Amino acid sequence: MSKCIYMDNAATTQVYPEVFDAMKPYFTEFYGNPSSIYSFAGNSKKAVEDARKTIADFLGARTEEIYFTGGGSESDNWALKATADAYANKGKHIITSKIEHHAILHTCEYLEKKGFEVTYLDVDENGFVNPADVEKAIRPDTILVSIMTANNEIGTIEPIAEIGKIAKDHGVLFHTDAVQAFGHIPMNVDEMNIDMLSASGHKINGPKGIGIMYIRKGVKIGSFVHGGAQERQRRAGTHNVPGIVGIGKAVELARDNMKERMEYETKLRDHLISRVMEEIPYAKLNGDKVKRLPNNVNVCFRFIEGESMLILLDQNGVCGSSGSACTSGSLDPSHVLLAIGLPHEIAHGSLRLTLSEKNTMEEVDFTVDKLKGIIERLRSMSPLYEDFVKNNK
Repeated sequence: MSKCIYMDNAATTQVYPEVFDAMKPYFTEFYGNPSSIYSFAGNSKKAVEDARKTIADFLGARTEEIYFTGGGSESDNWALKATADAYANKGKHIITSKIEHHAILHTCEYLEKKGFEVTYLDVDENGFVNPADVEKAIRPDTILVSIMTANNEIGTIEPIAEIGKIAKDHGVLFHTDAVQAFGHIPMNVDEMNIDMLSASGHKINGPKGIGIMYIRKGVKIGSFVHGGAQERQRRAGTHNVPGIVGIGKAVELARDNMKERMEYETKLRDHLISRVMEEIPYAKLNGDKVKRLPNNVNVCFRFIEGESMLILLDQNGVCGSSGSACTSGSLDPSHVLLAIGLPHEIAHGSLRLTLSEKNTMEEVDFTVDKLKGIIERLRSMSPLYEDFVKNNK
């Protein structure tokens, strides 16, 4: 196969042609600032509001509860920092988990330096947060629970509705980082008891640099970006109209083909997992086998280094990752894999392959065939593997 086999869709996705086509006129033809009052700007303003309604309907939210941001990380920061600022008089305790994206974890570390206390909940071996642990951690001074909808590395889908209900019953705000789940699995903010939600365009075949923040009506948090009256005075800055149109179109496409896409990606995913686990010895699937994102495969291979595996896969035209793209330059093993109980030496040998509806069964089989040879080659050079084989004869 001469073309790149792209299996890193959790890092970013292709902008679909329909999305690009929808965006183009707002660069060159309808380029007015939607905050302006003259009629020429009306086209831009209508496009922004149409996208807002599409996204609100998709989430079961009100149109006025959707805000546009620069991406998922900004939305995460907004949820945590603005809640901390607005509710500090009630308390300074926040609950999250040890497997959150660094946009959450690093923001929590920042807030700890500002005098807030954060409880980082453990997860089980499949990456699940136990709702009972959430309830046990809630105190009179707890102001926020933030648990991701689905993990970006191992794909585990958390019991968000149950956790949200617990927070609601205790009068505590509930935020979810839905960057990996939004547009990939069905979500409804009322059914899942969500007060705030973060999502990003480039994870669902939309453009980079555009995200959303859902804020339930009645949640009294302020602005994160100051300097203008845009987004009902809650997020300053000239609207990224092409980006907003793009994420709106991407949501529309995700909505219209979600059922078929989930079924197809799950079929590819399960075939990939089955072949790897059956044909490559000393491999471990990370995350729950069933309650995981339809397109996510995360496996650790003993006795090898993940970086060497990725380089050799790349030489064979396959794009994968060892975990979050935001930490790809780090030499440390994934904090998610350590949190689910893997030792350092096994966590270092991780591979994340995240599929899309554009992948084929032929590409999956090609990837596994190449991977088998790569693992065998790397293990043949590993003193640890050699010692293991000798000691287990």
